Amino acid sequence: MGDAHSDPSAASGDPVPRLLCDVKALAALDPAPAGARWRLAEPGRQLDANVVHVRPGMSIDAHTEPDLDVLLLVVAGGGVLGATGGSVPLSEGSLLWLPRGSTRSLTAGGAGLAYMTVHPRRPGMRIRSLGAPRDEGRDEEQGRG
Repeated sequence: MGDAHSDPSAASGDPVPRLLCDVKALAALDPAPAGARWRLAEPGRQLDANVVHVRPGMSIDAHTEPDLDVLLLVVAGGGVLGATGGSVPLSEGSLLWLPRGSTRSLTAGGAGLAYMTVHPRRPGMRIRSLGAPRDEGRDEEQGRG
């Protein structure tokens, strides 16, 4: 396998699959600090992805993602997903679909919780003056209508 930090497409200009990180190694950091351990930052990508660690017994408060579906894969540890429909126990290998508009919280179990999320990349922010009319066609085209 090649170096995870080199860009093999640079020489040819063609996109080339490449190794980004070792998720098991990221999840196994002991004691792992809480928060994002890795973020997808490749130029030109259409996805966003993160590997996040939550310390034992700690929680991510209930929140709603109004715009994007998210896949969540538990890569180490376990815990509980709190959702409108009830609690869902999580363990290594659990794969969840978190549909846009759903409200959820996460609580890490006794060993902590490490998970990866993947979702479409958010479009860049656009700055408009307060009195400027919206470009309705453009907003609908980008899924914000």
